Amino acid sequence: MISLPVLTKRDIRKLTPDELKTFMVEHGEKPFRAKQVLEWLWKNTASSFEEMNNISLSTRQLLDQHFAINGVKVQNQQLSNDGTIKSAFRLYDGNIVEGVLIPHDTRMTACISSQVGCSLTCKFCATGYMERKRNLDAAEIYDQVVRIREQCEAQYGTPLTNIVYMGMGEPLLNYANVVKSVERITAPDGLNMAPRRITISTAGIAKMIKKLADDDVKANLALSLHAPNDAKRNEIMPINEANSLAALKEALQYYHQVTGRKVTYEYIVFENFNDTLQDAEELFQITKWLPCKVNLIEYNPIENADYRNTGDDKLVAFHKYLADRGVQTNVRRSRGKDIDAACGQLAVKEKPVEA
Repeated sequence: MISLPVLTKRDIRKLTPDELKTFMVEHGEKPFRAKQVLEWLWKNTASSFEEMNNISLSTRQLLDQHFAINGVKVQNQQLSNDGTIKSAFRLYDGNIVEGVLIPHDTRMTACISSQVGCSLTCKFCATGYMERKRNLDAAEIYDQVVRIREQCEAQYGTPLTNIVYMGMGEPLLNYANVVKSVERITAPDGLNMAPRRITISTAGIAKMIKKLADDDVKANLALSLHAPNDAKRNEIMPINEANSLAALKEALQYYHQVTGRKVTYEYIVFENFNDTLQDAEELFQITKWLPCKVNLIEYNPIENADYRNTGDDKLVAFHKYLADRGVQTNVRRSRGKDIDAACGQLAVKEKPVEA
């Protein structure tokens, strides 16, 4: 049995600025102290009250008496032969999620998780075979970016440039926390990253795609498509039964109409499943729905599934079919396969640790 911590203190990062200001005033502190504390928490990414060295000792002790900072720690990390770094992040309650730093000549990308496990049971994805235990809160998502940014600067001496919500879990099933984390990551008093450098990837939840548009969430959108028709998509992605391609078409067109943004289709090319020129033609018809680009992704085999990556000749032909028809198409080669850090391979093999 895992011994979980008895949580008697609220995580201070769950307080709104007004709540923290009210707390300060009620305890005889100046209102501006709240702003100082928030700057330490988000901009300076403090993991303890002790670090807040421009705040008096008595105030720090007051905060420590009432609040906690439930920070995310690196339980362990692995360095791939290609430079990819996969981390197992320990949460305050002992649960583990994984995140990945993906280095590239022109960008450094953090792939982060939004849930402990996943409920969608996609047949080709290792995370889909895990139980979904809980959503991550906004600060836990934020902390993953901070930890990966630290790794990036330590290993490569360069800043983190991009963030993709493509790790463990379905971001749109943890909508409020994901959106709040984007707000904090892009805020001037947060990590101040450009919204155009952030991508939220979804397996396809139509009503939440519309909500992203209505809420004007400042991030790019990617749809994990992986099949060009309902029959094949139902087979590998049960979510499609309640969110058909027709429903997704309507939602994506609404999203584009409201935001003016392109959408990226992520398409893993499986051998003898979705890799024929007929599949390419059906995908081409989907690209006509709205301005978009297509990322063709190598498949990374997992223990629980029999799917395999298509051959290079078929991948080249598939890419050429789309490109010849004017579709912006990229081939995304796998990174971090030797440490199970590639797309679809994130699945915590360690037991949750005692907190």
